[in-house]
Amino acid sequence: MERIGFIGLGIMGKPMARNLMKAGYPLVVHNRSRPSVEELAAEGASAAHSPREVAEKSDVVITMLPDSPDVEAVVLGSKGVVEGVRPGMLYIDMSTIAPATSRKVYEALKEKGVEALDAPVSGGEVGAKEGTLSIMVGGSKEAFQRALPLFQVMGKNIVLIGDPGAGQVTKACNQVVVALTIQAVSEALTLAKKAGVDPAKVREALLGGFAQSRILELHGKRILDRNFQPGFKVRLHRKDLAIALRTGREVGLALTATAQAAELMNALLAQDKGELDHSALALVVEQLGGM
Repeated sequence: MERIGFIGLGIMGKPMARNLMKAGYPLVVHNRSRPSVEELAAEGASAAHSPREVAEKSDVVITMLPDSPDVEAVVLGSKGVVEGVRPGMLYIDMSTIAPATSRKVYEALKEKGVEALDAPVSGGEVGAKEGTLSIMVGGSKEAFQRALPLFQVMGKNIVLIGDPGAGQVTKACNQVVVALTIQAVSEALTLAKKAGVDPAKVREALLGGFAQSRILELHGKRILDRNFQPGFKVRLHRKDLAIALRTGREVGLALTATAQAAELMNALLAQDKGELDHSALALVVEQLGGM
């Protein structure tokens, strides 16, 4: 089996890496903070002290990082992945970053004889743990086929979208839909409560009709239970909407509803609530209603 290097062991990355290890892949891991590295090393992974070392000891390198600058630093920076790669390797970025950054990394690694895929995911912490993530891939068919067995360990809905950067465009679209649906659910449940109707009963009724959605099911319950422990943090979703809005500007498309959701998330960040789950968008809607 190919040796897999995994960089970025956060809420999503650690369970994804663990699933690869459980599937029998030899794993080399690296993270900015060491506790997660030590945890996986105790389970059988090899620990590395730099992205370059990960690349030197791997056939395939996967990154799962917070933002575009993080990916650039880890791949192209000092002691980065690019310094340790060799021709014939495969690089897979499963972070959610700007499409332009994905294309930049793709071109830099292409000069080294290394194929690269952008493969952002959706499904949250639960999907990462259960290996049921949706994976949206940009890159060549050959690289996709090579990566497919790895993707099948980590996810269930796996689609090759198109050329480098296409996976990131798809993830931006995903985050727009998720944000606006959370906003819609938040407004609906707040309207019910403000009007003196039991929001739990409203949710129950809506789940049986055309308004049914995964977000109404899961995040609607989070809102009702006041459970805002993060599965996906507000600050990260706000970052993703910034990517969507920037991409919209690049192609000349006004994303007015997306901009509104981003401003509501800005309000949460201003209140130091950026570490809460993105379903906490309901808190701002409630505040606007004087609740």
